[in-house]
Amino acid sequence: MTGSLPPVTLVIGGARSGKSRFAEALVTASGLRRRYIATAEAWDDEMRDRIARHRAERGAGWTTDEAPLDLATPLAAARAEEAVLIDCATLWLTNHLLADHDLAAETARLLNALAACPAPVVIVSNETGWGIVPENALARRFRDEQGRLNQRLAEVAGLVVTVIAGLPLVLKGSLP
Repeated sequence: MTGSLPPVTLVIGGARSGKSRFAEALVTASGLRRRYIATAEAWDDEMRDRIARHRAERGAGWTTDEAPLDLATPLAAARAEEAVLIDCATLWLTNHLLADHDLAAETARLLNALAACPAPVVIVSNETGWGIVPENALARRFRDEQGRLNQRLAEVAGLVVTVIAGLPLVLKGSLP
């Protein structure tokens, strides 16, 4: 994979599907400076360990912004000579849902920030709709909101790739 990225790329898949690794490879292959926007928050030791492992696997050479809620600010700070990786939209949505924010307004803010960003942006997101119907209202709302967010992101993306068992499958556009 070498070449230029479209303004927005969506990489979607299930848990441990290889989507983050694939997204990182896309950004690295662009040849641009690499900016990583992290949406995870470390609320416990397991999550702290997970974040540390992810950081170590990614390696050096990335500028990292911690943005669990506000993606607009780091997207506005990005430069055309960079490629941006947002990992991930699912945790970003979870953070807003648990904070009881207006999800439609936050999604609109994100889409506006993506449209204004001068750098190509690769967004990682989870496909949560392939499982069973959750047994509680919050989990069902999350699954539904995640599905709606993924559809909105796919709509604006020039490239949409699903990753299953580490293998990419292009759903929209073509790989650079």
